[in-house]
Amino acid sequence: MKYKDYYQILGVERDASAAQIKQAYRKLAHKYHPDVSKDPAGEERFKEIAEAYATLKDAEKRAEYDQLGRRAPGENFEPPPDWQQQFHQSASAFDDVDLADLLAAMAAARQGHGGRGGPLKRAGQDYEARTTVTLEQVYQGAEVDVTLAVPEYDASGLQHRVSRTFRVRVPKGLQDGQRLRLAGKGGQGIGGGRNGDLYIMMNIQPHPQYRISGRDLYSDLPLAPWEAVLGATVPVPTPGGTVELTVPPATTAARRFRLARRGLPDANGEHGDLYAVVRIEVPKTIGDGERELYRQLAAQSRFDPRRPH
Repeated sequence: MKYKDYYQILGVERDASAAQIKQAYRKLAHKYHPDVSKDPAGEERFKEIAEAYATLKDAEKRAEYDQLGRRAPGENFEPPPDWQQQFHQSASAFDDVDLADLLAAMAAARQGHGGRGGPLKRAGQDYEARTTVTLEQVYQGAEVDVTLAVPEYDASGLQHRVSRTFRVRVPKGLQDGQRLRLAGKGGQGIGGGRNGDLYIMMNIQPHPQYRISGRDLYSDLPLAPWEAVLGATVPVPTPGGTVELTVPPATTAARRFRLARRGLPDANGEHGDLYAVVRIEVPKTIGDGERELYRQLAAQSRFDPRRPH
């Protein structure tokens, strides 16, 4: 467990009164509130301040915290034996527990989820995870399994990490980087509080055939030199199946052919386009007969690719 110096976070002495702690919190909370602060780290700082105040404003939580003694911020430590015995846990039980969560759990256990202030009601934590999907899954729609380790409370109110698998529906037309929300699939609420939500960040895997630009797809179209010069009908793979494309004579490299509505769908089922980009491929090896034909072509042709057009 990592130590957090709540007094240092609030900028008060360890013997500060409840009024001084409250005053320091109000001043810092106003300064670092996300709606006010321009500091990029302001939101994280605000969370630290709120966490520190939540502990030090409560006399019993503060007393339990003070029993941990003075330590360097961020220092890894184990609670002293008498502190562990008070909560009836071994040192190993604290390995994956956050200090703030542990203090909250102690309060819950002490009050029996009740006490002077009534039931301890707390919303569950929101979780975030990231997964990758294929272009084909985005095109057709699919379901994928996402497995992650999440903290859950045991019967004693302690938090432990457990592995859970969620079945996530990949909607047609999902965009790269889109975040999906699974309501109520996050952390467990305490004392009747609502469960948190699970947010899944979806990234589309790079595809060997297609490049994505919004709803449009780009794909290389390899042509032999004679196909580009004479014209040809060639197969073009698309996510919805192969189509035949007529290539006109004198087609140059990098020319783009638009295949309408062969791209990715949006949420309404409207498809983008697919662009086949010409790439002239030269044979790596040729036979004697082919070499002779190329020599005859070179001798007869007046084409000079380096002459300005």
